[in-house]
Amino acid sequence: MTELNYMDRGDGVRIAYRHRRGKGPTIVFLPGYMSDMEGTKAIALWEWAGVEGRAMLRLDYSGCGASEGPFEDGTLDRWRDDVLKLIDTLVEGPVLLVGSSMGGWLMLLVACARPERVKALVGIAAAPDFTSWGFTADQKALIRAKGRIEEPSEYDEAPYVTTLRFWESGERNLLLNDPIPIDVPVRLLHGHDDNDVPWPISPKLANTLRSDDVRTVLVKNGDHRLSRPEDIGLLLTTVSELLEME
Repeated sequence: MTELNYMDRGDGVRIAYRHRRGKGPTIVFLPGYMSDMEGTKAIALWEWAGVEGRAMLRLDYSGCGASEGPFEDGTLDRWRDDVLKLIDTLVEGPVLLVGSSMGGWLMLLVACARPERVKALVGIAAAPDFTSWGFTADQKALIRAKGRIEEPSEYDEAPYVTTLRFWESGERNLLLNDPIPIDVPVRLLHGHDDNDVPWPISPKLANTLRSDDVRTVLVKNGDHRLSRPEDIGLLLTTVSELLEME
């Protein structure tokens, strides 16, 4: 296992990451909301990249996993900038971004910010604009009134927390209402039985992307995580094919 390292993003908060050099483009894995770089998909991709001699970067957003800072200070803008700081500082050459759930939203924001660096994108149940479609009117009103909401999480004992600060950052970064200026190959993997991010989000995203090379793969019986062995196999095959494209 490559050593856990930290980078000060400039305000005293250190971002945790693992970076292994190798054949490029560098794979960059972006976890989901309240997730980290130690998840099943991130580890599987890391191990595969090591066997293949591929460069890869894993990271935890500020306030998440091993990174410093309060989770409740996190916003899409801040976490996007965490990713950009690491890519700009550590990575030479092009990157292939792999984004899971909210990480799929950040993947798009990073690609728009660094179009010259991005070779391809892989979304796993990508969830752009979920602050808009993922909350009821009552939940949005409660966030505005109370500054946060807490809901039970089926993935963790800790509650699923959404702050007003994060929700407002999402509303500032909506992407699905206009063409998204991304021109590289994009692959969108989505489970048909996803109860968190409805699968029609991926075809909608595909239609919104400017790129002509976009494919959506709907996985029968697949859930939100897409972490079964066959799902991991699909992810690795998808990444491998994109890396080999000229």
